[in-house]
Amino acid sequence: MSGVARRRPALVVSTAGAMLVALDGTVLMVAQPSVRRDLGASVAQTQWTSTGYLVAVAGLLVIAGRLGDRYGHRRLLLCGLLGFAGASAGIAFAPGIGWVIGLRVVQGVFGALLQPATLALLRLAYPADRLGTPVAVRTSAIGVAGAAGPVLGGVLVAHLGWRNVFAVNVPVALAIATVGLAVRTPARHQDATARIDVAGAALVAGVLAVGVHTLTGVPAHGWTGAPTLAGLAGTAVGAALLVAHERRTARPIVPPAVARSAPVTAAMAILLATTGGMFGALFVATFLLQDALGLGPLAASLRVLPLTVLMVLGAPVAGAALRRYGPRRTAAAGSVLVVLGILGLSLLARTGAGAVTVAAFALLGAGFAAVMVTATGTVVGDAPPEYAGVVGGLKQTAMNIGPTLGIAVAAGLMRTAVFPAAAPAPSVEPALLAPAAIAALGLPPALLLPGRRIAPAREPERTAAR
Repeated sequence: MSGVARRRPALVVSTAGAMLVALDGTVLMVAQPSVRRDLGASVAQTQWTSTGYLVAVAGLLVIAGRLGDRYGHRRLLLCGLLGFAGASAGIAFAPGIGWVIGLRVVQGVFGALLQPATLALLRLAYPADRLGTPVAVRTSAIGVAGAAGPVLGGVLVAHLGWRNVFAVNVPVALAIATVGLAVRTPARHQDATARIDVAGAALVAGVLAVGVHTLTGVPAHGWTGAPTLAGLAGTAVGAALLVAHERRTARPIVPPAVARSAPVTAAMAILLATTGGMFGALFVATFLLQDALGLGPLAASLRVLPLTVLMVLGAPVAGAALRRYGPRRTAAAGSVLVVLGILGLSLLARTGAGAVTVAAFALLGAGFAAVMVTATGTVVGDAPPEYAGVVGGLKQTAMNIGPTLGIAVAAGLMRTAVFPAAAPAPSVEPALLAPAAIAALGLPPALLLPGRRIAPAREPERTAAR
């Protein structure tokens, strides 16, 4: 099979798989009130339909990527898609909230198998110097899915009921799996076939799951609450044990070639800081627009629309900038734009001007697109092809932990859940300046990225269905 013929199905599967996961998360937010009413669930139980999924995904992404390196990414992709479809079908027929929560955890497990494979397939299909365009296409698709999710969810819930929000995943996942059968990948490297360290995998999953669960509880318990302190202590102890184990073992979960790569480490740090800052700011902006400025849900959504538009349109521009100016300058420019966008939202608290809103969200969208395209291309392109899965898992883990951390910080600084319209600025500004500071932490690692574009890499010649 020619290189072009091999790349097309890989790009389709990678893009469609990423869109499926993005859509599932955004439509659920619209469906949760109906789930609660229909099943007689409490607020805490309804929240666990999101938390259970997030904990399962975050805990297993790195391990899933390693499994893909070991057993083949196409196999993991198909397994993830079929399992995701099966869990979605089960939720559509769930008789009670307990079933929904349990099946959402199962859905998260298969979602974790799916996500690293979508990135790994791109790395194996494209040479490193040609990853910019497919990564930009994937980023634009995620932006479209994020914008379409609430609309699609609203239509499905209003006309067909919340169960169809999950039922629609089934034919989509099966269609992607059908295309996935046409994907061909290079034969696995001998080093990638080594046995996986079970103890290391358990430590990775435990540390990430406990850490993410702790962060999701911060809005309810605060940073000084007993559950938060206990969770943070457990995460710290587990992380120390994990580092000690990884240094001793002959088969670390994160291979030395990946752990010692300065570009990969820097790109991961940028993603963590940028997503943390942006999603923390968006969390505050939701309350700001609706509670402080008195906008309805639709009007507030329209104010945020420039973010999505600039993210979709900015991704191909970022890809071109990456090729011309290199990762360092492109990522640094994107980080600056994100920080300026968040600071612009803090001005919105005082002025409420529509022009300020448009400019702030446009800066966020353009900056986030630049960071996403550059960091993703660097993470996936710099890593050895035989470890494409584990770097994909690391990247997706950063994309899960960053927003959770940013929201936890912002929520901890908000004085009240509803801002008084008479004086919103004192409550909002600290909760927006903190995300801006988090996003600014992405600037130092951006300067550690390569100054020039990645050198061309030889395209794999041996191909086999994996």
